[in-house]
Amino acid sequence: MIVGVPKEIKNNESRVGMTPAGVLELTKRNHTVYVQTTAGIASGFSDDDYQQVGAQILPSIDAVYAESDMIVKVKEPIPEEYNLIKEDQVVFTYFHFAADQELTEAMIDSKSVCIAYETVQDANGKLPLLTPMSEVAGRMSIQQGAKYLEKPVKGKGLLLGGVPGVSPGKVLVLGAGVVGIQAAKMAAGLGAHVTILDINMDRLRYVNDIMPSHVVTEFSNEYNIRKHIKTHDLIIGGVLIPGAKAPKLITRDMLKEMDSGTVIVDVAVDQGGCIETTKATTHENPIYIIEDVVHYCVANMPGAVPHTSTVALTNVTLPYVISLAEKGWEMACKENTALFKGLNIIKGKVVYQPIAEAFGWEEVHS
Repeated sequence: MIVGVPKEIKNNESRVGMTPAGVLELTKRNHTVYVQTTAGIASGFSDDDYQQVGAQILPSIDAVYAESDMIVKVKEPIPEEYNLIKEDQVVFTYFHFAADQELTEAMIDSKSVCIAYETVQDANGKLPLLTPMSEVAGRMSIQQGAKYLEKPVKGKGLLLGGVPGVSPGKVLVLGAGVVGIQAAKMAAGLGAHVTILDINMDRLRYVNDIMPSHVVTEFSNEYNIRKHIKTHDLIIGGVLIPGAKAPKLITRDMLKEMDSGTVIVDVAVDQGGCIETTKATTHENPIYIIEDVVHYCVANMPGAVPHTSTVALTNVTLPYVISLAEKGWEMACKENTALFKGLNIIKGKVVYQPIAEAFGWEEVHS
C-alpha cells in the first residue's frame, strides 16, 4: 500500500501522523510511504530522519494526497484539504464529525473511507486511540488553567497551589474519565483542592481509591454543579460520549453565579464542548471572556507539546496503520472489532449512528 503523511495545516498544529519509527515498520514490510517535506520538524523529526528509514519526501500536501492510497494524519481535514481527498482513499485520523456538519458533508461528498481515531473502541469499551491525547489534554488543562488564573490575563489573581498561610485554589472537574483523572492528578500534585463529578459510581469509587484525601468525589447532577461553580476557581470540562456531541452541563445562565475571573477549560471542545458558551479557539488566540468568566477552549491542546503528543499517539495508532496497510481496510476492519468501530463514513455513506443523531439524520448504513 502507498501511505501518505501530510503536514498538518490546522492553526498551530505541530504534531505529525507518523514518526520515523513507524515509517520503518511499514517500509520493511515493502509498503511505500510518502511524507510531506518538514511534516515532522515541529515534533523533532527531520526529513532526513524519514529518508533514512525509507520514506520518500514530497514537496507539497497536494502531492501526498494525490499519490497515496491511505492518508495517516492527526487532526481532521480542514476546508483547504477537502478537495484533495480522493474517492476510495482511506483517511485515518481524528475527525470528531458530530461537532462539524460541514466536515461531515465534505467527507460524504469525497466518497472516501473515513476511519476515526476517537471511535476505535475495544471490547472493554475503552478508546485506545483517544486515551493518550486525553492524558495529555487532561494534564495540560491544569497547566493552562493555572496560567489563566493570573491577573494579567483576567483571572482571579490566584496561585492554584497556594502558599503557607494562604488557602490553595479549588478545581472542579466534570467527568471522571481519562481527562478528568489526569486533570485531578495534576491539580492535586500542585496542592489544589479538587472536586470531581461523574454519573458513574464505579468511576467515582476508583477515583476515591487512588487519589489523595484532598480530591473528593460527588455524583454529577445539576444541583451539585450549580453548588460548586459558585466556590471553585478552575473548572475542567472532561465529559465524553464516544463519537457524539458532549452534553451541555454548564449553561450560559450559570456563568452569572461564578466569581469574576473564574477559569473554564473545556477539554470536550472537539465534540462540541460540555459548556454552553464553548466555542473552539486556537493556541494563537486561546481565550475569550463571557460574564467575566475566562474560557480556554483550544481544540487541539496536545498540539502545543508536539513531541510528547506525537510519540504518545503514534505508539497506539501504529498497529492499526500496519493492519490497514497489510490487509486493506475491509479485511482489517472485519478482523478487528475495535477498528471496525472506527468506521464513520464509507464511500459517501454515514455508518456511525451518533453522527446521524447529531444532525437529525435518519438514515445510517450498516
